[in-house]
This record gives sequence, C-alpha cells and structure tokens, in this order.
Amino acid sequence: MCAAEKYHPVDCDLHDYLEIACLYHYLLCIELTTGEHFDARAVTTCTTADKEEFLLVECHEHHHRIRLDYLSAITPLTAGATFSTVIFR
Repeated sequence: MCAAEKYHPVDCDLHDYLEIACLYHYLLCIELTTGEHFDARAVTTCTTADKEEFLLVECHEHHHRIRLDYLSAITPLTAGATFSTVIFR
C-alpha cells in the first residue's frame, strides 16, 4: 500500500465499532486489504491534517497506525466483546 494513495473515508457506522474497540481496548484480529492479518490491541483513532483517519493499535509493545481504508475486517478476540466480525469492504 502506497502512502500516496488517495484516502477513501469509511462509512460512519463502521466508526462506531472502532470507537467501542478502543474504549474497551479490545484485542482484535485485524485483516488488511492486502490479505495480511495480525492480532493487536485497539488504542484510539486519529485524523491527520489531510483528513486521513487511522486506528492506533498496540502490537508487541509497539504502537502502529493503520489507515482506516486499508482495513478489510476486524474481529474482537476479547471475551464478552459487544460485536463480532465487522467487514469494511
């Protein structure tokens, strides 16, 4: 994924799932549009000055930003999570 690619905002209702995941710091299985997948803990969301939106996650004690339009799906791995798999595309 090239950082120069134009950002495509995700639907507003998908933001709700991300906010819940961050609020409760859910451990997520994150699937990207490239097919890559990994587990990481949701921390927060952020928006750049260019209006690109990111999910900030913690993985192996490091923080990473994932551009929201690169998300394919998230699945909470935390017991008692209030939602199941969410498909972004």
